[in-house]
Formats: sequence, structure tokens, C-alpha cells
Amino acid sequence: MRIPISWLGEFVDLPENASVEHIHAALVRVGLEEEGSHAFEVTGPVVVGQVLEAVAEPQSNGKTINWCQVRVAPEGHEAADGGADVRGIVCGAHNFEVGDKVVVSLPGSVLPGPFAISARKTYGHVSDGMVASVRELGLGEEHAGILVLSTLGLDPEVGTDAIALLHLDDQAVEVNVTPDRGYAFSLRGIAREYSHSTGAAFTDPVNRVADDLAGTSPAGFPVTVADDAPIRSRSGCSVFITRTVRGVDATRATPPWMVARLKLAGVRSISLLVDITNYVMFELGQPIHGYDLDRLTGGITVRRARAGETLVTLDDATRTLDPEDLLITDESGPIGLAGVMGGAATEITSTTTAVLIEAANFDPVSIARTARRHKLPSEASKRFERGVDPAVARAAAARVVHLLVDLAGGTPDPLGSEFDESSDPAPVELPVDYVTRLIGVEFSADEVRSTLEAIGARVDGSDGAFRVAPPTWRPDLTTAADLAEEVARIVGYDRIPSVLPVAPPGRGLSREQRLRRAAADALAAAGSTEVLSYPFVSAEANDTFGAASRDDLANVSAVALANPLDVAARYLRTSMLPGLLDVARRNISRGLTDLSIFEVGLVFRAGPASSSGSIELPPGGSLPSDAELAALNAGIPAQPRHVGVVVTGNAVGKQPGQPAEPAGLADAVTAVRQLAAALAVDLRVAQGEHQALHPGRTAELFIDTPAGRIPVGFAGELLPTLAQDLDLPRGVAVAEVDLDALLEHGRRDVVVTPIVSMPAATQDLSLVVPIVIAAGDVLDTIVEGAGELLEHARLVDDYRGAGVEEGEKSLTFALRFRAPDRTLTAAEATASKSAAVALAAERFEAELRE
Repeated sequence: MRIPISWLGEFVDLPENASVEHIHAALVRVGLEEEGSHAFEVTGPVVVGQVLEAVAEPQSNGKTINWCQVRVAPEGHEAADGGADVRGIVCGAHNFEVGDKVVVSLPGSVLPGPFAISARKTYGHVSDGMVASVRELGLGEEHAGILVLSTLGLDPEVGTDAIALLHLDDQAVEVNVTPDRGYAFSLRGIAREYSHSTGAAFTDPVNRVADDLAGTSPAGFPVTVADDAPIRSRSGCSVFITRTVRGVDATRATPPWMVARLKLAGVRSISLLVDITNYVMFELGQPIHGYDLDRLTGGITVRRARAGETLVTLDDATRTLDPEDLLITDESGPIGLAGVMGGAATEITSTTTAVLIEAANFDPVSIARTARRHKLPSEASKRFERGVDPAVARAAAARVVHLLVDLAGGTPDPLGSEFDESSDPAPVELPVDYVTRLIGVEFSADEVRSTLEAIGARVDGSDGAFRVAPPTWRPDLTTAADLAEEVARIVGYDRIPSVLPVAPPGRGLSREQRLRRAAADALAAAGSTEVLSYPFVSAEANDTFGAASRDDLANVSAVALANPLDVAARYLRTSMLPGLLDVARRNISRGLTDLSIFEVGLVFRAGPASSSGSIELPPGGSLPSDAELAALNAGIPAQPRHVGVVVTGNAVGKQPGQPAEPAGLADAVTAVRQLAAALAVDLRVAQGEHQALHPGRTAELFIDTPAGRIPVGFAGELLPTLAQDLDLPRGVAVAEVDLDALLEHGRRDVVVTPIVSMPAATQDLSLVVPIVIAAGDVLDTIVEGAGELLEHARLVDDYRGAGVEEGEKSLTFALRFRAPDRTLTAAEATASKSAAVALAAERFEAELRE
């Protein structure tokens, strides 16, 4: 919201020469956010001049210029720049005559651009200044000719300071208004906030307006509100006030003070009649719409749109209407989108002589939906969707009547109407000590009462509790907490001490939260970098990484976005890898070739594609039932939390005496093992398959449970062809695990094994097995067969060659045996090893290799 300082000063007492910094500081104290300041980029000397002579001089380029003699100071007096009182100036415009008074920028002045003015030779003359147009002064876009002051109804003395005359010396402060404080989108609201901050006297502009200029109650104009499809069981229109002014002169120019204020407020001047409606909207916060009365057919009906209806709005766009759109109609059909934009059929033009003024109040939700549906934000909708004071409509309409009479020469007419079914905000019960308990600072009962009365509330009661009736312009005050916040805001946030609260004992992170953090910490501690990527991906990316094979895609349906940011990425991810690989590609393109990155995030799985469908939303006019809410919740896709890992480049960089070690499958598997160890999960690894990964270099990750094997993820190396298509190096190792599954099936408590002081007995075991047998399965069998004396076992060699038959391999395991209470004998260790060999022979036909 931009606030011209001179305009603000009409409603609240400002200090003399109030600065932008002072006003910003005052408004920030009551919770408004400073955004910036605005001023006309004009510096003097810019004065009123009078054309004494104009000689037309055709030029060789086909253009005709005027060589003018212009008086810029009273005769015999020195001009504002210290030069002569008459200047020779070249002017290319032709919309003036000798004797006209114009705006002259003398040498040394600067116009918006910035454009410095100096005496310069042009078209064979030395032009000692410039006669300015409206656009050159920064007042508007008109540039067809120079500004002739008589068209504004002005006849000042020659040499008068034109900057002050045209109000170009005004400034505006800009603040950000939060969505709950719609009243601050007006000079009335901002002035009240400044008064709260500084204690300056506030004059409500509503109280200045006499409601009935004609001396009789306006009536006779038919208005019907027929909202047969309300949103939230509320009528879309609660107030509709109309007034009529006849005999207006729509060709009159808008006064300079109004043009300057609207410009600083961020709105360009259009025409006097339209400017007046905009001026009142900024002043009182009530959007106003004016109709050409002679172009209306019959009375006005406020209703919802019907199927197939269209409307040509003021921006000349033909809009197909939705049954939820609230319309202004007459007997000819729709003539405006209520609270958003009027229609072209009843637009005020330069030939308008009779104006019907509308000041209405519309439901915020209805207006917000219509504005977004048609992508048609406006100053009116911005205010209605935040809440407009329903009690200000009558005064706003009267204010427009005043201005049309004073500035456009109109005559008020008794024709009009009043529809008002608005209600005051519901009273709020406020215990006397509630503000103190909530804010943590002592507030007396008198202090609470006076503060709430200062914001316009009516406060009743004294002992124990107040009954507070919020003012009509504060629909956001609905609970005791809202009122407490107002007390703290008005009294001053600086009164609240900065004290770090003490967390209640027994609270903190949940088990899942602690373990999720532990998982991320484990990967980061191992040298991997956590990243964040967008969850929006293409259908191709989901098909490639979202399932292990094309056949499995039938069991996973991706969630499509109705309004994607990028049409090429209109699906939510079913795997973490597309985003991670995109991050890797971006880093590699910038020279970071050795990467180990991971991400913890959600994937979105809508379930089997054959069962996917749409969930019908309940109607907007009522609250959804429990069954409807249950159906909506059931339609939310599953969102398990996954961890993705990408490793590429060198796992160990080249250094003296040691070659580089390129990253591969082992590094990806090691990363997920570290993650599993941090979660106390017994993660198992087996040979696996995945359509995006290299055959033979793909691992399936699973957990053994009493109910059976539960797959939790995969690891492997990207197919070289796929890596090439993704502009990645040939060797890229990836892994992805279901973190929620790890947390669900992991051990709740970490078992700590005591340190045993007894000596260990070590032996090696080499078994010959068919080549198709997985080494991990053999290792599990050895552990099972050796029994409790086996403390540790690991694979140390996988040999295939001379001495081993074709189709077989020799697996060598290092075994360590230990008893907790005695020194083992060689015979005991050998007996355990023999038991392991026997079980392996039984399951895999394993033979002991001598």
C-alpha cells in the first residue's frame, strides 16, 4: 500500500515536514512492514510560462517545429534560474496557442528519466529550456502535446513554481499489508494505525461526509440480490448501495492534486469520473464502481453465473463465466464480475452524463476465487478478498457524490437504493488476565480496555472478563488470542522482553525424528553432501527409476499435477534418483567431478494404475461430511520417505604413491550400510536387477524378518547408455532405500555386546560351490552352522581358475572363534568349523577345498 504523505496528513496530525523515515518508523512499530518510498523525479527550476509568440518552421525532414518566445517570469524580473524573463524555446507540439500558459523546464532542471535540461542548439536555434508534456513530468502517459494549464482549470501567475502547483513535491511511503489487515489498504486505515503508534489526533474521513445531499432518502432504483449458490452458506453480497448523479461533464480534467495523489498511490489517471471512484477507494478502502446510467437496461440483479454465459470486461477480454462467479447483471445479462472488474457494456466514457454509483460489500472467499479463476487481480478484488468494512459503503457512495458535484459539475439525484444485510462481528469473551497470561507481560485491566477501545472495539464488563465487540472494519478479530495480539501490538512489542523459553521436560524429538536425523548425520559424516531437489519430474523419469522393471510399472501410478510449473515435469517423483542425478549433472558441468551426494525426502505413489481415479471434491457451499473427508484422505497418495545416494568420479583421489580409485557399486552399498548401522538395522545385500542399472552390478537391499524377506531398496551402477543420455560420466553409482521401512523393521534397542578378554582362535575355510551360488548365502550358512562360538566371519577371496572346475568357484572365509568364559581348544574351533562345512554341503553341495 502506497500512502501519499499530503493525503495522510488530512486524516491525522503529522509533524511539520514529516519525513518518509519518520512515517515508516511509526508504522513499523504497529506491525506494518516497510517496503520503500516513492516521489516524482522532478527537480527545478520548473515554472509556469506564457507563450508570447510561436512561429511555425517547416523542416527538411517533413516535421514542423514552433520557434516560441515564452515568458517565464513577471516582466522585468529575473527568472527562477537567474536568467532573462523571456526565453526562446523550440517546441514540436502544436496543441497550444499564443497566450496559453504552459509548464517550462528551465536549464538546470531534471525530469524523470533522469533527463537533465540545458540550453542546446537544435533546428537552427538555441532552445533555452523545454515546454513539458504530462508524460515528461511523470504525471501520466499523455504525450500527444504539451500540458496547457487552462485544460486543468488553472490560471496561475507567470513564474509560479510548477512543481508545487502540480503537487510534484509530494512523496509516498509504501508498506506491506498482511492478509489479515485489509482495513490498512486505505488512507483511513493507515491514518488510524499512525495514530495508534504516535498518539497523534485522528480524524475519521467517514465522519466528514454528509450522507444525503438531496435532502431525501435515495430510492427508486431496483436492486435484487439473488444468490442461489452461496459459498460457505454465506450470501455473496451483504451490502449494495447505489446513488445517482446527473449532468456530469466527463470531459473535465482531473485536478492536479488528485492526479498526483493517484500517481503516488500507484494508479494512473484515466478520466475524471473514473479517477474519482479510484480516489475514494484509496481514501476509505471501499471499492466503487460507476455505471453509465443511460447504458443500463432496467434494474440490477446480483446473482451467480449460469452455464454458458460470457462477459466482456473493461479490459476488452471475453470471459467464459463459471457458475460460482458472482455477477452484476441487468435485463440484458451480465454487466460486471462482482468485486473484480466491470463490464464494457456499461463503461463510463467521455459522453457519459449520468452516473450510477455502486458501493457494495462482497464475500471475500467468493471474490478471491473469481479473481484467481479468471487470472484477473484488481485493486478492488485485493481489498474485497481481505475484507472490506461493510459500514463504510454508504459514506463512500456519498463521498463520490460530493466529488462528482464539486469537480464534474453534476447534480445529485434522489434515484438510488440501499440493500444492507450485513452483521456486526460476533462479540468475543476476554478474561481480564488472559492477555497477561498469553503475552507474558503484565497488562492492567484499564490498559487492556483502553487499548481495545482505541482500535474501535466496544468493551463491556469489568469483573473477571470483558465482552469485546470488534469494530466492523476488523473481521479478523474472532478469538481472545486475536485481541491479546492487538493489545501487544498497540502497546508496543518492545515491551515484551527477550526471554528464551524453557522446554517442558519429557518432550523432544520422536523416535522417528531422531533416527531420520541420525541417518542423515551418518551419511554426512561419511563424506556425502546432503542436497535438495525438486519433486517434479517427467513421466519418462518416473518410468525409468520408479520401478525395477517395466512389468512393475503397472503397480505404481504417478501423481499428475493439475497446474505444473513446467509442462515437461508435470508428475510428482516416484524415486529420489531423477532429482539427484539432475543435481549431479549440474555440478559436473561446473567442474565438480568427484561427487557423493544424498537426499532424504518423500516419494509419491498413487497405487496400482488400474485402480487410480479422481476424487470428487465436495461442493463449496457447505462443510464436508466425515465420510467426504475420509474419502479425500483415502485419495491422498502414499508418501513414504526415501533416501537416495549418488556417487561418481573418484572415491579416493590420486595422490603420491597411490592411484585414484573410481567410485562404483561398492561405494553405494557402503553408504547404505553406514545408514543402516546408524539405525541399528541388519541390512542384507543380494544380487538384484533394475531396468536402469548395469546387469551384474546391481544389488537388492532387504531385511530378514520372521515374516520373511522384505525388500527395502537397491544399489548399483547406471547403465552406460543411460548415463550418456543424462550427460553423466560412464561410472555413476546410485542407491535408494525406503527409510520408513528401515525405521519400522529396525531394532528398537541397540544391543551392546560386552568386551571378552579370552583369547580367540582363528581359522580359514575354503569351500568350492557352484558359481551361481551367492557368496552371501554361503556366509549366512557358515554363521548358522558354526554356532555360538563363531564370533566373526568374512569373505576374503573369490577364486575362479586353475584347480577349480568350470562352473564352480572357491570362496575363502576368515573365521574367528571365542568363548566368553574360557580359552578355546583347537579341537573345539575345528568342531565348529566342521559343523559349518556340513551345513554348507547339505544346502549347496559345497566341498571343502584342500
